[in-house]
Amino acid sequence: MISVVVPTLGRPSLATLLDALAAHLRGAADVELLLVDDRRDDHGELAVPGALTAYTKVLRGRGAGPAAARDLGWRAACGDWVVFLDDDVVPAPDWVRRLRADLAVPGRVGGVQGVVEVPLPAHRRPTDWERGTAGLAAGRWITADMAYRRAALAAVGGFDERFPRAYREDAELAHRIRHAGWDLVRGQRRVTHPVRPESRWVSLRTQRGNADDALLRRLYGRRWRAELGLPPGRRPRHAAVAAAGALALTAAAVRATPLPSARVRRALGVVGGLAALGWAAGTAEFARARIAPGPRTPDEVATMLATSALIPPLAVGHWVRGWWRARAVPAGDGR
Repeated sequence: MISVVVPTLGRPSLATLLDALAAHLRGAADVELLLVDDRRDDHGELAVPGALTAYTKVLRGRGAGPAAARDLGWRAACGDWVVFLDDDVVPAPDWVRRLRADLAVPGRVGGVQGVVEVPLPAHRRPTDWERGTAGLAAGRWITADMAYRRAALAAVGGFDERFPRAYREDAELAHRIRHAGWDLVRGQRRVTHPVRPESRWVSLRTQRGNADDALLRRLYGRRWRAELGLPPGRRPRHAAVAAAGALALTAAAVRATPLPSARVRRALGVVGGLAALGWAAGTAEFARARIAPGPRTPDEVATMLATSALIPPLAVGHWVRGWWRARAVPAGDGR
């Protein structure tokens, strides 16, 4: 049997996914669907299409995030294979057929990733948020559509529930499964991952993922990105820009007090000016890198300018918060 696990917060996209699965699973006696309702508040029962009721179990999560929700799902599953789907993907019409073919693999293969397609506007360049979502198409072992042998999940204890967001928890699990001796491969089944509508400030909210990066740094050491096969990030540059901005503000604040001598005031002026110049240059470089590939509309440019100034200190702040919370975790404790 194949178990399909979908953690959800009840987003509108869930109805689209369930309608697609209702058509795909009709007559598929070897497939079960487990919906993990991870909403923290009681919003009533999830609506399950009638065609799916014979295949579906609805489990109540504890609102602890997708890692914990997926653990609840696979542990309640009956299948030898567990397929994790995000609640905002749409499987292709031949998804079930290709899924069965993908899972006909040698016993040493512990996981098979599906192909994720992100449709982008054809009439203009994509926005920063759209480009970020499109990055899922090149992601490795992402749980938008990822199948694992139940035996592989059990061997490593499932997801690390210390990761509360849909960010890095899938890469971390894949690393442990490969480290346990299983192979991971790519399959041929396909899902579409539409770009969901978001606020213009979404890039600020996503900076919370830096706290999870701090935990990964604690678990896997300085080379955690290489260890997990993750691309390099901008955090060192963010730290430099944030430090320059903080130094410029501090120099200006001290210089405004009556305490320093004229010589100290001049020195503070030079230091503050150089720091401000460094902050401006770093912010401009970051904004340009985000604006150049985009649609360059006035609204997008204004959003990129504002958020490019705010992201560096936010990223550093979340990293420090994550580091502080992870200080009690034994170094090198990657499970």
